[in-house]
Amino acid sequence: MGCSPLDDLVSAVSRLGTDADGVANGQARPDLNREGRTGVPEVVYARGKDFEQIRSVVTAFLERTGRAIVSRVPDVEARRLIEALPSYEARHVPIAHMLVLRRADFRPPVGGRVGVITAGTSDLPVAIEAQIMAEEMGCTVTVVSDVGVAGIHRLIAPLREMLDAGVDAIVVAAGMDGALPSVVSGLVDVPVIGLPTSTGYGVGGQGIAALLSMLQTCAPGLSVVNVDNGIGAGATAALVANRVARARRT
Repeated sequence: MGCSPLDDLVSAVSRLGTDADGVANGQARPDLNREGRTGVPEVVYARGKDFEQIRSVVTAFLERTGRAIVSRVPDVEARRLIEALPSYEARHVPIAHMLVLRRADFRPPVGGRVGVITAGTSDLPVAIEAQIMAEEMGCTVTVVSDVGVAGIHRLIAPLREMLDAGVDAIVVAAGMDGALPSVVSGLVDVPVIGLPTSTGYGVGGQGIAALLSMLQTCAPGLSVVNVDNGIGAGATAALVANRVARARRT
């Protein structure tokens, strides 16, 4: 008898290895091989976890891969992690609630070039989250802030400089009406990732207006991630940029 689809699935999953076996008080199952499998490192989402849960998962990544990326981590917990793991280099970015710990000899891969644009300075926290994620995937990142549609003349010069620098993908973060990603996508010949933010008043303050505006874009070439998902936006941009970089090298 031939194999069933379920047998095929079990066989395929088994070939991925056992890197996701449980650690961290028997609760967490970190995907220690995700970056090797998909090109995107796993990120430890700190919100909702107590300190010991965060520390144990972070330690597993540090011991196995040499680096741990932590998102949405309160400043107090980030400082505790840095103190608890003093032998590792730390990059703590409070505005983005991000922490990266790594061995001194850890080196990310050499990747592509990513641009990050924000409509306002209030969009910077999630935009910088996207920046850090892309940088941890090996990309060189250029950030331009506060060039939203209320003063669209501010966009032209920095966008031209970004394109002249040869960016391979652009993340555009915007709240309020979320119009800026459509504007950028209508002007450039590289992929644009719209990053709606929970910036604004009323319903707009929850990012819903920005999300729907981006989803309803009439500018082809715009992809959209969820509200405040800087990790997803940075990872998507980096995947595009890194593939382009590999093509350039060959």
